[in-house]
Amino acid sequence: MDYRIDELSREEVEAERAVYGPFTESLRGLVDAAIRTTVPAEEIRRAQAEVEAITERLRAAPMRTTYGVDLRTDGRGRAWGNAVVGLRNAVAPPLTIVQEGRGVRSSFTLGAAYEGPPGSVHGGVLALVLDQMLGEAAGAGGKPGMTATLTLSYRQRTALGPLTSEAWIERSEGIKTWARGEIHSPDGLTVEAEGLFILPKWARERVESGLLPVESFE
Repeated sequence: MDYRIDELSREEVEAERAVYGPFTESLRGLVDAAIRTTVPAEEIRRAQAEVEAITERLRAAPMRTTYGVDLRTDGRGRAWGNAVVGLRNAVAPPLTIVQEGRGVRSSFTLGAAYEGPPGSVHGGVLALVLDQMLGEAAGAGGKPGMTATLTLSYRQRTALGPLTSEAWIERSEGIKTWARGEIHSPDGLTVEAEGLFILPKWARERVESGLLPVESFE
């Protein structure tokens, strides 16, 4: 598992955030524009050449692996490549998840890049979001783990646009944690989920010794 110790100072991390956050947001804008554009074919070909040139510039100094998770000495994990919350991942919406009451909560918007049925969020995307939310709830409650099972009940269609999600720990037994979560649109509850999260063997000693913070599983 690619967990690294983050050697950067808080100021250096914030400086990186200031660079990569807006850059990745511009890529999300590009994806949305590419899906919905109606410009002529000649303009598409010119844009393609420009995008390919930019891609080659960025590939001039790649990481040797995927982003993984940078572990900070304050106990937080920097999962900037994560497909749901990653600051540097244009695939991610991204969600900003906060601890609230007995669990976690997030408000976010899903646009054209996440469409399944016309005007609706793809069911697999909703599963992706809830998997992350339930895992974050487990970690925030001090009972981290990796997904063993995830069951979803789709109550009604989830329209593209503004959404909220919340998740919480239902119960735990040793290395096993059961969590539940929901997604709501302006029309009400759209999806419910329940999942089982298990702390894998390789991580147990690290968590107990403090070498791997529970937030690393978020």
